[in-house]
Amino acid sequence: MARSSAKASPAKSAPSKSAPSMSAPASSAPPRSANPKQASASDGPSNRIKDPQDWVTGEEPMTGAQASYLKTLSEEAHEPEAFDPALDKADASLRIDELKEKTGR
Repeated sequence: MARSSAKASPAKSAPSKSAPSMSAPASSAPPRSANPKQASASDGPSNRIKDPQDWVTGEEPMTGAQASYLKTLSEEAHEPEAFDPALDKADASLRIDELKEKTGR
């Protein structure tokens, strides 16, 4: 194989030119909030907070995270009977909310 004997030449930089300042055209669009995904009070009720009884998957067994948190809360509230491994997602969520109030979490 033949090797190229060409040396890399230093890159030449173009003289910098400052761009002429242009003002942004006026927009008739309403001002955007800082976070477009965050609902504002004028947007009406949020659909992110639903009653657990209205959950589509509420009748499925509780998740591992729910079970772990429920167990921890029931121990902190000195109510070990509050932990029931047979709870579904919706009932586990309601029980977690009750125990959070009791424990002050």
